[in-house]
Amino acid sequence: MPQILWELGLAFEKGLEVPIVYNTNGYDSVELLNLLDGIIDIYLPDLKYFDNEKSKKYSEAEDYVETAKAGIKEMFRQVGNMRFDQNEIAVRGVLVRHLVLPSALSDSAKAIKYLSTVSRELWISIMSQYSPQNRAGEYKELSRELHPEEYWEAVKAAQDLKMENYLIQELESRKEFLPDFKRENPFLP
Repeated sequence: MPQILWELGLAFEKGLEVPIVYNTNGYDSVELLNLLDGIIDIYLPDLKYFDNEKSKKYSEAEDYVETAKAGIKEMFRQVGNMRFDQNEIAVRGVLVRHLVLPSALSDSAKAIKYLSTVSRELWISIMSQYSPQNRAGEYKELSRELHPEEYWEAVKAAQDLKMENYLIQELESRKEFLPDFKRENPFLP
């Protein structure tokens, strides 16, 4: 982070005038986020789990829930709800990404309920693109794609809580947006 902040300082001195976006897995300490106060315009954190036993098992992060909750609150304190310019382009705010996992492993209803306590106007991207990769095959419950009803239950949780700003994806997005990691450069068409 020190190098990034140094380079951003140089860019600002040279006239950089675009919103600064911080794309994160959501496992940031409040101390780190305090360093970014006044620098970051748009936060894009993940909220992957809402159960520390699962986060420890699948991501070796035994305090994920508390860390992510504190981080999202701090991000929201800094930049608030999403704001847009006259062209409807985001210029400031928080958009939380929540990847729905198979077998209800992401505890979507609990995660979305928590996010509604931060703000009912908070933007949430409810993502359907889970695809078993890497070590997912080691866990039977993660070794399959998401079933449509699992995804729509998460969307229903946002609707039931009367969340105002949630984005949904087509279920086919997991195939459209998944890089081919067998290729030398998986991100090229």
